[in-house]
Amino acid sequence: MLVFAASDKGGTGRSVTSANLAYHRALAGDDVCYLDFDFGSPTAAAVFDVPDARQAAEDRGLHSYLIGEAAEPARIDVWSDTEHRVLRTRPPGSGRLVLMPGDVSGGEFATTDDNLRRCVDLLLRLNSEFDLIIVDLSAGRSYAVDMVLEATSLREMSGVEARWLVFHRWTRQHVAAAASLVFGKRGIVAGGVARGHDEEALRNVIRFVRAAVPDPESALWSQVSPTQSAWMRECDRDLKQLASTQGIGYSLVLGSVPLEPVLQWREQLITDEDVLDSQIANRETWDALSELAGRLTDDKFWEQP
Repeated sequence: MLVFAASDKGGTGRSVTSANLAYHRALAGDDVCYLDFDFGSPTAAAVFDVPDARQAAEDRGLHSYLIGEAAEPARIDVWSDTEHRVLRTRPPGSGRLVLMPGDVSGGEFATTDDNLRRCVDLLLRLNSEFDLIIVDLSAGRSYAVDMVLEATSLREMSGVEARWLVFHRWTRQHVAAAASLVFGKRGIVAGGVARGHDEEALRNVIRFVRAAVPDPESALWSQVSPTQSAWMRECDRDLKQLASTQGIGYSLVLGSVPLEPVLQWREQLITDEDVLDSQIANRETWDALSELAGRLTDDKFWEQP
């Protein structure tokens, strides 16, 4: 299965959340490949703590491969190549966790027949090799989004199941931007239909993920004043109403990730050691990521709203 991770803006938590989802699926035994299609600003190597990815992607990253400058894109085995102390000990029963990094000095580029063909070939090969492929796309209505919409519209890709996650933070600006990215005049749905996708079918494989969502009831906010607490609850209610009005209400939300202090300071994988041993991360974050990872392939969460 292909899962495309999109967002209208940077800073939505798209990359760090997607990487954590890949990690959770690998822990559960799936063979997972993570493609960094954020051509303008590839950051997945930092999240997976794989410093050697910078050198590996110097001239063999996904950007170089897609524009025909590399015969094959670099592959990095996260379990063996990461500098993250916990990840270096691969858990029993876990699946493969492979990163295909983007070029450090790459950039956005328009889709041509040649790089479209390379994209399709790569996705087909990976789909036959891995249980789950997560494709982290550049923010906004980017060339990367255009490329995968074009690729998945082709006949040879018709047998490959593909789903979309659209990430946004829990603010008015991000809610409106996420809705526009999907349903706007030049959004994902319109762009997909223009390339031959069936509109209803495409809408049915798009779900939203709310990231960095503060819970007014959590212990994290227990010390705020009564006035601040009331204001937070009012904002939360208003945002839920706005999301519903914009067409991205509860029925289209695959899951929410709570505001996590660790991720405000550093984009990283949240491990069980962070939760249980050092206790620097919240259990609620781990549970939310685990639940969201399971829902990626659970059909009951992708039924027509």
